[in-house]
Amino acid sequence: MSLDALLARSAWAGLLTPEQRQRVRAELRERRVPQGAYVSRKGQPADCWLGVAEGLVKVHCAAASGKRATLTGVPAGGWLGEGSLLKREARRYDVVALRDSRIACLPLASFEWLLANSLPFNRYLITQLNERLGHFIATVEHERMHGVEGRVARALAALFHPVLCPALGADAAASLHLTQEEVGLLAGISRQRANAALKVLEEEGLLAVEHGVVHVLDLEALRRY
Repeated sequence: MSLDALLARSAWAGLLTPEQRQRVRAELRERRVPQGAYVSRKGQPADCWLGVAEGLVKVHCAAASGKRATLTGVPAGGWLGEGSLLKREARRYDVVALRDSRIACLPLASFEWLLANSLPFNRYLITQLNERLGHFIATVEHERMHGVEGRVARALAALFHPVLCPALGADAAASLHLTQEEVGLLAGISRQRANAALKVLEEEGLLAVEHGVVHVLDLEALRRY
């Protein structure tokens, strides 16, 4: 989607006055990030709020040993990175493009101007942060208490979060253009384990899997899995 379309589908932009939206659009910038490249890296200055206009990104962290853990995936329409801006700290995690992506960047100064001038924007951020906290708590639960199928179900269902991923969140059932490798990267497992988990979920009637496409048949069951 274009930057104008991204703003039109972003709930927070709809809360702004026409003058505020005009200023935001004038200051919004776009970056093209190829598959496998970093959108932002841990330790870099947090100088903008990130929106996914096209593509798919994942947020992950890495230990000194080289072990990596995927925290979440963000499809087109989602925004991320507000925590570091609010705390005025360096990025705490890596953000990597899982496919060729276009990233919208709202400068820190613009973000802080909205904080100072828009009460509805502040309320939106509180909701966004609360939803993200709930998402991460549920992710930890799945990591510690559920099997691989649960992790895959959680990773796919998260792409339909109505607040964090609004472009897909309105669809009760939809098709995700994801490869098995991408599913594995989002769930933090190998492609082979992702393939096996998808087959189990398909057998239980939650999904239908084709080459490069995952059809979600029962989103609520996927969320509860």
